[in-house]
Amino acid sequence: MTDYENHDALGLAALVRRGEVTPGELLDAMLERQARDNPRLNAVVTPLHDAARAQIAAGLPDGPFCGVPFLVKELVASVKGCPTTFASRLYANNMPAADSEVVARMRRSGLVIAGKTNSPEFGLSPVTESQLFGLTRNPWRTDLTPGGSSGGSAAAVASGMVPMAHATDGGGSIRIPASCCGLFGLKPTRARSTAGPEGGEGLNGLAQQHVVSRSVRDSAALLDVIAGPMPGDPYQAVPPERPYLQEVARPCERLRIGFADTAPSGTPLDPSCIAAVEDAARLCESLGHHVERASPDYDANALLQGFETVFAANTMANIARVTGGAMPDRALVEPLTYALAERGREIPAARFILNLHGLHRQARQIAGFFERYDIWLTPTLAQTPRPIGSFDIRRDDV
Repeated sequence: MTDYENHDALGLAALVRRGEVTPGELLDAMLERQARDNPRLNAVVTPLHDAARAQIAAGLPDGPFCGVPFLVKELVASVKGCPTTFASRLYANNMPAADSEVVARMRRSGLVIAGKTNSPEFGLSPVTESQLFGLTRNPWRTDLTPGGSSGGSAAAVASGMVPMAHATDGGGSIRIPASCCGLFGLKPTRARSTAGPEGGEGLNGLAQQHVVSRSVRDSAALLDVIAGPMPGDPYQAVPPERPYLQEVARPCERLRIGFADTAPSGTPLDPSCIAAVEDAARLCESLGHHVERASPDYDANALLQGFETVFAANTMANIARVTGGAMPDRALVEPLTYALAERGREIPAARFILNLHGLHRQARQIAGFFERYDIWLTPTLAQTPRPIGSFDIRRDDV
């Protein structure tokens, strides 16, 4: 199939429905591109070719993505019969007995799971480099990072292996790789999909699952597939009024857009990042939207303190599932993970709750901004994609 990359996921599924191509032929096209590009990118770290062919042979559901090859990130989501390692040697033998609910929903949509993609250990860094699986490179320039932590998925999509791939986001892990690789990346609303049955919520609600994709409509249609709770979820998001795919096709009303070309922390921005957000602001204004410089008023330091507390405590919790609460063998985790877990282990329960409340207070401050504006338009990152190795995964300075 020579024009595989010219179609998004919905487009490929339409070809299958019309009988113009078979799921097996789509898988072959994906595997050809993986064989061509993965040796230089290291995007796919666990091939599941035989399982994908078996899934096709067993018959696929007639869902919106019937026959489309798909990749799952090596973090959070479980694929039956395939280790869920969190890109950590500590979890190298963690074999799930069943698919996680989000993966099961993806299968029911007709997606063919053909492999798992690289992640930094426990998704803790903004680059995709791990001691377990090695580093992933950006398809556009292989001396640069694809971002993290969903960099394996982003590299696979940007290179044309698959039109979309599973991703997760707690602190930018969908949005950063999407920005670095020129893709569309949406972090869904808290509890829009379920973390079950393994967990009640990820990172105390900060982490969500979705995809990185080449088209907006694929992202919308996939969100229709995975949205909704499962029995026992601690809370759920308000259901949408109509399918997200329908929203993509609806005319857009005039929006109130506040944009910023400075970082809340005061970190200097690369001129190209400033130029990009200013170009986007001018484009939105030319489309008839109200655009002005504006930012929410909140305490960035308090927000960061709460964020660090949640990440440190959850890192220790991830380790405690294996060790029973003891610190791990240093040979089984990376230095940054070990240092962050040490910090998490030392956080008193009362301080954890207080810092979490502080995080919620800042979130409410930011939410007030959206009483006046529909969108806050900012650069995703303060810098352009960094060279491979700029973020030393051996560091223990948290």
